[in-house]
Amino acid sequence: MAGEGSTFRLRCSLLGHAQDVRGLTRGLFPEGGFVSVSRDRTARLWAPDGLNRGFTEMHCMSGHSNFVSCVCIIPPSDLYPRGLIATGGNDHNICIFTVDNPAPLYVLKGHKNTVCSLSSGKFGTLLSGSWDTTAKVWLNDRCMMTLQGHTAAIWAVKILPEQGLMLTGSADKTIKLWKAGRCERTFTGHEDCVRGLAILSETEFLSCANDASVRRWQISGECLQVYYGHTNYIYSISVFPRCKDFVTTGEDRSLRIWKQGECAQTIRLPAQSVWCCCVLDNGDIVVGASDGIIRVFTESLERTASAEEIQAFENELAQASIDPKTGDLGDINADDLPGREHLKDPGTRDGQTRLIKDNGKVEAYQWSVSEGRWIKIGDVVGSSGATQQTSGKVLFEGKEYDYVFTIDVNENGPSYKLPYNITDDPWLTAYNFLQKNDLNPMFLDQVAKFIMDNTKGQTLLSTSNQFSDPFTGAGRYVPGSSSGSSTISGADPFTGAGRYVPGSASNAVTPVGGVDPFTGMGAYQSPAAKVENIYFPKKDAVTFDQANPTQILGKLKELNGSAAEEHKLTEDDLIILEKLLSATCNTSAETPTAQQLQTLWRAVNWPEDIVFPALDILRLSVRHPTVNENFCSEKEHVQFIILLLKFLNPKGKQANQLLALRALCNCFVSHAGQKLMMEQRDEIMTQAIETKSGNNKNIHIALATLTLNYAVCLHKVNNVEGKAQCLSVISTVMEVVQDLEAIFRLLVALGTLISDDTNAVQLAKSLGVDSQIKKYASVSEPAKVKECCRFVLSLL
Repeated sequence: MAGEGSTFRLRCSLLGHAQDVRGLTRGLFPEGGFVSVSRDRTARLWAPDGLNRGFTEMHCMSGHSNFVSCVCIIPPSDLYPRGLIATGGNDHNICIFTVDNPAPLYVLKGHKNTVCSLSSGKFGTLLSGSWDTTAKVWLNDRCMMTLQGHTAAIWAVKILPEQGLMLTGSADKTIKLWKAGRCERTFTGHEDCVRGLAILSETEFLSCANDASVRRWQISGECLQVYYGHTNYIYSISVFPRCKDFVTTGEDRSLRIWKQGECAQTIRLPAQSVWCCCVLDNGDIVVGASDGIIRVFTESLERTASAEEIQAFENELAQASIDPKTGDLGDINADDLPGREHLKDPGTRDGQTRLIKDNGKVEAYQWSVSEGRWIKIGDVVGSSGATQQTSGKVLFEGKEYDYVFTIDVNENGPSYKLPYNITDDPWLTAYNFLQKNDLNPMFLDQVAKFIMDNTKGQTLLSTSNQFSDPFTGAGRYVPGSSSGSSTISGADPFTGAGRYVPGSASNAVTPVGGVDPFTGMGAYQSPAAKVENIYFPKKDAVTFDQANPTQILGKLKELNGSAAEEHKLTEDDLIILEKLLSATCNTSAETPTAQQLQTLWRAVNWPEDIVFPALDILRLSVRHPTVNENFCSEKEHVQFIILLLKFLNPKGKQANQLLALRALCNCFVSHAGQKLMMEQRDEIMTQAIETKSGNNKNIHIALATLTLNYAVCLHKVNNVEGKAQCLSVISTVMEVVQDLEAIFRLLVALGTLISDDTNAVQLAKSLGVDSQIKKYASVSEPAKVKECCRFVLSLL
């Protein structure tokens, strides 16, 4: 920033957008440029005009089917050396653009309401905040994780410099700090909806809110300072490069520049809502407002607009109408106001406002310290019908509306709030209002007429009916209803002692060369000795081979006795399954037959409460190449996958969850199974991760093993999406798993995924996995956990 006492003046005004400019961000390419987004459904890239002080619109990007509300730049990568542009809109989508194409490169879908905030981090990560009360973390075109915890719209998001740390600000008046997908801390202090966030350093950040205050916080939770100056909602905050000074914009028609914690300069604009601001690398400030005009202000004399342009701006400002009801100018009593002579006295501080009465008209002036004069900022009108139509500035339950009326049904009863958008149907709104407040339906005509009388002639750009107004939420406020995951007791899910219990014995794993870490055989070595990395990259799948065929068959026969007639197996069927079990458990040299597999298929389609012994036979059989080929081949695989995914339902029986996970792990032993597992990876992993919610350690070990087997396959192919999904699963599962065997397998999976792959290393860092696993580097027993963890950390 420039030296002390310097003043910002207009550099240029840019016309281009047809409606409110809702978001701005400085660009990386072209240098010195920026990107704007608007309610006119477009994003525009602006480059400095070398010949004069202005900017040229390089191109206009379209991809949203409704208003665009936020924008950010994704930093350059090898694939996109000029970076990418991300925009979020009221159509619930995020569009990703290259800097030289007006059409989106791809579209991110997943949010269920307006996307109103975006922030990019290192390694290509993107964080989005939405009115659906969630934030989502994206890598390339995939959603990596969803952050749930706020109870109202998320208006602001920011990725902190430290890996894995993210901030969200919400209409629930709180700010939350997230680490690898989990809420670490909630900041309370603001008295209204949090609208903007800005990062000062690795340990400090700023927030602004509808309570007209700015707060400076330490990420440890302490509020260090509160700044007051605005007289209405503050919508946007941006920090100057290389210092702690910042700028804010809001609903009081102003841009305010803060230096050393004080409001050093106030610039009024001829528009009620100053929605957004950003600071360019040269310290110039760009602001967007409800009049659709972008204005740039500068301290540099070379870049300052001509005297004519500045005069035109002041004339525009002088002609603006100020509605006293906004409260921007305090309580106004026109009869008590002085005349024009009051302007002969100089002001005491920059931005001070003074009202005078001239020929029966009230005018507002603002003191400019740098110019030593009063500048007219508008006429104060009794009641301007236009100011309410500033793109929905009234907040109700965390969302913006064009109007929020107070309705008194009778003199003595309570008053009710009725939010309304210009795009809404007055009759439907009236009907919903009466229903919500349990009021007599006979008031329907009266309420609808009240709405129509008070919103005469107000219409917006027509939009297709299926979309609600983006910045106004179209009255559909649905607070998040994410159900907490229920913890199921970790008691043995099976039938009790002395009976057949699948997987009760430890999982035997065949050693593959050297000491096999999964069997716990690795002898502890002192730190002085050079420990060799025998853990990863793992080359072969880990399987669940432990079996007691006699017990399995005994349980199957017992349950068959009580099965309904249509499910009962004959004596011959049971003999067939016995032969299949001996063929696949290597106790006979026979090859499984088609008849045996058909019988098994009938058995695994038994009802959920009795199917588990049949599932266990499937788990053991699928290791045999013939069975693997049969179930995983092109012809049969659809039903096979549907069957196993059905058993992964977290509300289902834990025994079935466990055996389905183990069967999926065992599919990896043959080529056909690996091919199927990789083709269906997205769906399998999405379903499998849901089983983490119970606290059954055997399920956790099976889930970690499935992730490890995917890591083994992904290490052999360059599949960025697959690795991203796996890393996200590892990060998410690490948060809930306690069992050290499961942790160990997740560490091996992590090491395997990031071995020889710098992109995967960056992605793991961006998720903050390194700080997640550090604690395991000091585990004393089993030694393999500590050793493996240290090898992984050395790569990160």
